[in-house]
Amino acid sequence: MMRIVTYTDSAGIGGAEISLKHLVTNVSTDIDVTVVGTSHMVVDTIAQHRPQASQVVLPPNGIHSLTAHLQVLHRLCPDVVHINICTPWECATGLFAALTLPNARVVRVDQLPLRTTDAVNLWRTRALSLRVDAHVAVGETSARRMEDFYALGRGSVISIPNCVPHITEQNPTPNPSSAVASTGGTPARRCSPLAGRGKGGGVGLVIGSIGRLDAMKGHDILLRAVAQLEGVRVVILGEGGQRTDLEKLADELGVSDRLQLPGWVDNPRAYLPQFDIFAMPSRSEGFPLAIVEAMLAARPVVATRVGSVAEAVTDGETGLLVNKDDVEGLTAAVRRLRDDPALRIRLGQRGREVAQRHFTVKQMVNSYERLWRELVAKPQAPRLWVPQPRE
Repeated sequence: MMRIVTYTDSAGIGGAEISLKHLVTNVSTDIDVTVVGTSHMVVDTIAQHRPQASQVVLPPNGIHSLTAHLQVLHRLCPDVVHINICTPWECATGLFAALTLPNARVVRVDQLPLRTTDAVNLWRTRALSLRVDAHVAVGETSARRMEDFYALGRGSVISIPNCVPHITEQNPTPNPSSAVASTGGTPARRCSPLAGRGKGGGVGLVIGSIGRLDAMKGHDILLRAVAQLEGVRVVILGEGGQRTDLEKLADELGVSDRLQLPGWVDNPRAYLPQFDIFAMPSRSEGFPLAIVEAMLAARPVVATRVGSVAEAVTDGETGLLVNKDDVEGLTAAVRRLRDDPALRIRLGQRGREVAQRHFTVKQMVNSYERLWRELVAKPQAPRLWVPQPRE
């Protein structure tokens, strides 16, 4: 039986952790999985649907943290250590400890291709990356950026996109005239979880977005676009430090009655059928799970050309793409979808077909299992002296 240790030092749950949870839940039963992390909540969440998985929580900081990492990983004696990294300079303690194992293969998975100007973080990230047995990014564009940002050599980072479980919804086709009812209105969709939460009355086309309330997600750009459009409302599922700023901006733009911020929800997928359009105006992304969820739910997507988004959303075929921070471009894209119900249906259905073919958990799990088995079957990569990266 192959022994896999998955590791993350994340303190919260986001797309990276949800993707790892999908992987842990769905890997083959003949693989023994241990979930290791530095947060009880994160470890519990990742392992919750695989009862047979062992769980280990380690101290996050200090000399005791390094000692505990070394002791636990050497005791577990895994065949593969699979390290899930939110930003490239994180998980350094886990990576270092894993690289000291004499027989284990180390897989590094970067969820977000970011560069850093901090010399220590840059060179530490590069040194650790050059010594792993396999380096994965969540899209081809993200892989090339990691290679360039950290001088790793062309072709050294492979792509395995994040994926989500298949939706078995019986009728995913968007209703061109449907919307989420707000306070005082008549529900346009049966059993709407958002019904009654709006600040103002009236029913309009609903733009949905999912993600933490953070400047990187570009929700301010979405609000500025909505302010230029009649007959649309926006619902943003998520929580974060920018809530007050977004509420203030909505007031300034005069759209506070067309904005809903329900906060964090346990099952965002359940809300997708209530959206007429799914928007992701992010300033930076890897390969966002929320877009794949929206595609599987047959929602037409409007997103920015960042990270590996364009590997899922083909402009004019499975959605519409705009440049980051482009208010006018986003406004025009939403207006086009608002005024063309047939286009919304066509993009949504085509997006669902593409997501079913390429971006379900089965494909992701198969890719990682194949990678693990290939690594175990061949000699371990050198640790101290590594080959010169290819151009």
